[in-house]
Amino acid sequence: MTDKQPEATILVVDDEPSIRELLSASLRFAGFDVLAAADGREALDHQSGAHIDIAVLDIMLPDADGFTILRRLREHDPELPVLFLTARDDVKDKIQGLTVGGDDYITKPFSLEEVVARIRAVLRRTRPSGESAVLRYADLELNEETYDVSRAGRNVDLSPTEFKLLRYLMINSERVVSKMQILDHVWDYDWEGEISIVESYISYLRRKIDSPDALGITDPAKAKAIVPLIHTKRGIGYVLRGTR
Repeated sequence: MTDKQPEATILVVDDEPSIRELLSASLRFAGFDVLAAADGREALDHQSGAHIDIAVLDIMLPDADGFTILRRLREHDPELPVLFLTARDDVKDKIQGLTVGGDDYITKPFSLEEVVARIRAVLRRTRPSGESAVLRYADLELNEETYDVSRAGRNVDLSPTEFKLLRYLMINSERVVSKMQILDHVWDYDWEGEISIVESYISYLRRKIDSPDALGITDPAKAKAIVPLIHTKRGIGYVLRGTR
């Protein structure tokens, strides 16, 4: 593996040490740079010393509520995206959180994968319009807006499902993901068929981005697979790596 630039810098603000540490570790593992704070004052201190792309903000804090902290964070960065995280499950709290300018809202207990997915969704919605929508890994490029894909400068024609699969692998590049994780994210949690569909689509994708024909070479030995099969303690998984 090689060092990669963080996908974004996230400020995590939660006064519960276990939640704060779990979130921070999980987000770093997902490819983000993380600044952690136990209260509003510490959050504002972090903001004064670093650029923050998005804040994950608990509403119940010891020195001020999250709504107040949001307003103070926005005084320094009016465009700062914020995802509220709270144990409250009251509709009024959700409405208030969105009314004061929150971009999304997650109620505890939560799924770490859901938090990561929602953070990425907020970042996509709120990033400057001139920012690139292209995901890159080695010689592979995927444009989220035009749905164009290329490898080594050669266009790759993918079906909508193949595109979603490749995008998920690129977002999680160099991280082993299981069949169930792929099934949940690419087939939107509603697939009722066989899990073998994942293997089939991985095979389709390999033929289009890993085969000698796709790479325009005649010697199969020179084809560098970018989506190898990985055997882990939890079973078979997939990981986007191998050409860096």
